[in-house]
Amino acid sequence: MNETNSPIQRPLGPLMIDIAGLGLSELERQRLCHPLVGGLILFSRNYQSPEQLEQLTSEVHALREPALPIAIDHEGGRVQRCRHGFTPLPAMRRLGELWERDPRAALTAAGELAYVLAGELRARGVDLSFTPVLDLDWGRSSVIGDRSLHGDPAVVVELAAAFIAGLRSAGMAACGKHFPGHGWVEADSHVDLPVDTRRLDELAPDLEPYRRLPLDAVMPAHVIYPQVDSRPAGFSPVWIRLLREELGFDGVIFSDDLSMAGASVAGDIVARCTAAWDAGCDMLLVCNTPESVGDLLARWRPVADPQRAARVERLSPLTRAVDWTSLQQEDVYQAGIKAARELSA
Repeated sequence: MNETNSPIQRPLGPLMIDIAGLGLSELERQRLCHPLVGGLILFSRNYQSPEQLEQLTSEVHALREPALPIAIDHEGGRVQRCRHGFTPLPAMRRLGELWERDPRAALTAAGELAYVLAGELRARGVDLSFTPVLDLDWGRSSVIGDRSLHGDPAVVVELAAAFIAGLRSAGMAACGKHFPGHGWVEADSHVDLPVDTRRLDELAPDLEPYRRLPLDAVMPAHVIYPQVDSRPAGFSPVWIRLLREELGFDGVIFSDDLSMAGASVAGDIVARCTAAWDAGCDMLLVCNTPESVGDLLARWRPVADPQRAARVERLSPLTRAVDWTSLQQEDVYQAGIKAARELSA
């Protein structure tokens, strides 16, 4: 905040960074106001209760105008950052299993679960969850595993479309990941650099969701597909061009976390950000390494791109969030809680 306690007027920058704890330190406030920063990503360490989360997000949103978008990985199953006080969501594979028994019920449940996910987060000030996972379940990747909806791309498209509609009905954008597909490789890009040796034509099933779904944002994989390009997808102008030109995607392209081992091929943190930015990513995630954020803010000097900043601004919710108390009274919300309970049993 400036001396008059009014938000700083500043376009959104290309970096999405994190914070250490449950509240903001003075250094973190300064960093969130830096021209290179354009968003905040939250983790489990930043969550204690719904009330604490709402206080934190309110403070962050008050820092700047336009407000910094606040994102989180909140998929359900293994990946759900907010637990105590939030509805426990099932792994997305449970929807695929329900599809095998009753496709219509699975589509209904997908929309209801997404409404619960987005409604609860938005009621507490979180703007975006990095969901849905569109990776196909090839039965090979433990890091994806039950995060995947199904192994059949047609089923993934149907379920993800219903899920996206549920997110949007709560005023939340949809971010598909991990483009062009992380389900085939066995290595975990958090700790390794996975390589998918398939040809582009063999990747066609993995690309189908990105070809057919109305996504607002996409997150590329930290995976190398050497038959297409020698660089990981998030550092690859070849893959970004395919997404933009062949698939016609005009939304936000997020890098995956540039502190992950899968990003190390590009060099130090400045080189990683430069590579992802030059490849065409709009927003770059730098997480769990506060010293890297300080280094970036001191040394990285990208050329400003108003078109990319405008794309990121479009991710911010256009509708007012339903407050927590009112949310509890909604029929679709209660149906979603029932579906979550049944699918988690």
